[in-house]
Amino acid sequence: MWQSFVNSINQLIPWFDGGFATIVIILIKGLALIFPLIIMMAYMTYAERKIIGFMQLRIGPNRVGPLGLLQPFADVFKMMFKEIIFPSKSNIYLFLLAPILAFVPAVAVWAVVPFGEGFYIANLDVSLLYVMAIGSVGVYGIVLAGWASNSKYPLLGALRSTALLISYELVIGFVLVTVVMIASSVNLNTVVESQAGGILNWYWIPLFPMMIVFWIGALVETNRAPFDVVEGESEIVGGTHVEYSGMPFALFFMAEYFNMIFMAMLAVLLFFGGWHSPFEGIPYLEGFFEFVPDLFWLLFKMSFFLFLYFWIRASFPRFRYDQIMRLCWKIFLPLTIVWIFVVALMTQLHLGPWF
Repeated sequence: MWQSFVNSINQLIPWFDGGFATIVIILIKGLALIFPLIIMMAYMTYAERKIIGFMQLRIGPNRVGPLGLLQPFADVFKMMFKEIIFPSKSNIYLFLLAPILAFVPAVAVWAVVPFGEGFYIANLDVSLLYVMAIGSVGVYGIVLAGWASNSKYPLLGALRSTALLISYELVIGFVLVTVVMIASSVNLNTVVESQAGGILNWYWIPLFPMMIVFWIGALVETNRAPFDVVEGESEIVGGTHVEYSGMPFALFFMAEYFNMIFMAMLAVLLFFGGWHSPFEGIPYLEGFFEFVPDLFWLLFKMSFFLFLYFWIRASFPRFRYDQIMRLCWKIFLPLTIVWIFVVALMTQLHLGPWF
């Protein structure tokens, strides 16, 4: 798609080629990625407040714009004009670097996400490994934020958050191994294409326990209820970013929501057929829904997982820190390792839905 765009521009402007064209196209790709993400993040906060308000018999945002639809923009402008306060004796350079380190990986992982057949920014053969490598860099931002703030509460929050992220990244890594074993590829495009053929071919059936483990791991990784102990309001207030204000805090906030959207997208790509229609292979229905674009099915499935974030937050009480760690090391980790052997055995024996 991008190459055809370059060729058409070359026909209109002959000198648009070489290094200049490469830089311009990289900028266009970056803007085409980040603007929809920001809009989606803004209205995800609006939807979260409205849905949880409905579940808790409250009104939710309704003051700015019709039905409160401009509330996200009001929040953004309020955040932009807030003063940035530096704690005394803090390391200012690391203090400012930390939110950047948390924000940049949250955006960079989206570069390899396939939004449809042949619709992506970059098609890496090792896109799953890229996602894991880039995603793990965000931990450094959290550690730096706790250390550079020169305050005990952010440091405690950073230690808690780092321990949780490293533990559950290990579990999620084992879950991804089972997906890779079935798809025989670490390319996200290939993983989705191997699930073509209808809802019964999606990986949520043979990997149902792994899908549950992945989603609970995603809730922990994104610091969402009922696993939001990093920001325990009665203990350490804001966790690692308790000393942050203004735009540095906004970067942490945006990184958290970008990660939430990405984990919902990853769940769809790995277990729910990505952009494939659920009606593929079903007589009459396949033809009837043929006009629906791939992107719609992808966003529709992703919206379901985003709704799960809100539903779970409004329904479950917070877990204790030791309960979350016990769940990871004593239940999820042995389960994922055992399931790797189960998938390997069934694949070799050509049993079940793996052949």
